[in-house]
Amino acid sequence: MTDKDRDPRQGQVPTAEAMEAETGAPREDTETGADTDARLEELHDRWLRATAELDNLRKRTARDLARQRLDERARVAAEWLPVVDNLELALRHADGDTSAVIEGVRAVRDQAVAVLARLGFPRVEELGARFDPARHEAVSTVEDPEAEPGTVVAVVRPGYGEGPDQLRPASVVVSTKAED
Repeated sequence: MTDKDRDPRQGQVPTAEAMEAETGAPREDTETGADTDARLEELHDRWLRATAELDNLRKRTARDLARQRLDERARVAAEWLPVVDNLELALRHADGDTSAVIEGVRAVRDQAVAVLARLGFPRVEELGARFDPARHEAVSTVEDPEAEPGTVVAVVRPGYGEGPDQLRPASVVVSTKAED
């Protein structure tokens, strides 16, 4: 090595990084075959570990999702148990006074509607509302001189839920313009 090749500040041979920084040319790869094999083995090991961790994450997520589904199904079923109990009670009293049975069935229906509301699906019966195909399903039309055209004049079957959480739209009868 000549004096030109030495770094005058340190009296040492400049490093490859220093030469690359000074010249702008990429440094030559100085790794030996053994170094390359070791690096390749390390990268392969890291890849295997990352793949195994990803597989474990996938399995853990699938287990968690299955457990959450089971928990939610159990929660919903538990909400319905009192409704079933009351229906059975109403059936036991069916031989008695029919008006009491009818009142019992109405109470159970109200209880079921309340369960749906607690689950996030409130009952929707928009009598007199403007027809909206996103919230209503028109099953019939009638001429009603007292109602504005396009208005819900009867609810055949109530809907449950609102917006993206709608279980089903309300089945309705819609008013039309009276023919002259």
